[in-house]
Amino acid sequence: MARIFYQQDCNIDLLKGKTIAIIGYGSQGHAHALNLKESGCHSIVGLYEGSRSWAKAEKQGMEVYTVAEAAKKADIIMILINDELQAKVYKESIEPNLEEGNMLMFAHGFNIHFGCITPPANVDVTMIAPKAPGHTVRSEYLAGKGTPCLVAVEQDYTGKALDMALAYGLAIGGARAGLLETTFRTETETDLFGEQAVLCGGVCALMKAGFETLVEAGYDPRNAYFECIHEMKLIVDLIYQSGFAGMRYSISNTAEYGDYVTGPKLITEETKKTMKKILAEIQDGTFAKEFLLEMSDAGSQVHFRAMRRANAEHPAEKIGKEIRELYSWNEEGKLIDN
Repeated sequence: MARIFYQQDCNIDLLKGKTIAIIGYGSQGHAHALNLKESGCHSIVGLYEGSRSWAKAEKQGMEVYTVAEAAKKADIIMILINDELQAKVYKESIEPNLEEGNMLMFAHGFNIHFGCITPPANVDVTMIAPKAPGHTVRSEYLAGKGTPCLVAVEQDYTGKALDMALAYGLAIGGARAGLLETTFRTETETDLFGEQAVLCGGVCALMKAGFETLVEAGYDPRNAYFECIHEMKLIVDLIYQSGFAGMRYSISNTAEYGDYVTGPKLITEETKKTMKKILAEIQDGTFAKEFLLEMSDAGSQVHFRAMRRANAEHPAEKIGKEIRELYSWNEEGKLIDN
């Protein structure tokens, strides 16, 4: 069984006198930088010149430099920009500024596992991967709580890589909840599979198919949205709090019975076979190659943008916008500014 580390297993004093560069100031970047700072660490931010996040980071009290400048100043460099951008930024701005004994950190193992980034042998390479979006990493920290994280060591040049990673995990609040030991390979492959087969690809496709089935049968799209999309949060929150058993305890006997008899009709052995194929294509690098080609200058994101447009125009999105306007929280904390 993998180890889980908590606050008492971590020594934040190991970060004293160290400069930690956070590369990127998006969802995860802002949370890591601010949490580190408020934990007493010297965190700085590295951004490209002209970044829209530059002024925001400075306004929130962060020292901001170009990526190359930040990397040169830092003892620890955490890369928190999009997967498809990391290799180029690393090659141009980080690699030339790495010094012996530095620690290179990631919150997702994609670029290391698939060989897009090959660090020199004289640095530590570690991971702290929060199991929540950055705004949750931040809000949980501010509430005196924490977000569970994965911790992994890919390369231990100094002999202190795990201890340093654990100190970082404590400083962003993760050790308050627990740091689960893993590997770059396991984190990368399970993360990609979970996103594609269940959390994003699977769930969105299931909700859309349910919505379409009811609408095509003549039901009001607003009813279809409530039953197949809106109420998903209620069920997921119950599972999040108390597992499947807790969710089933909280729903009606009718719903529970329907759960048992109908779920297996939808998720069949054929579905599992497809899931295994999806996993195999993640493991052998097929998905990574396809994704990186699509995001490259050659691919120009043509297919990606077309899929994004097509999905944004789905009837469920139009109905959902109308439904969400009925709620008092609609104007608060929007993720997308329309």
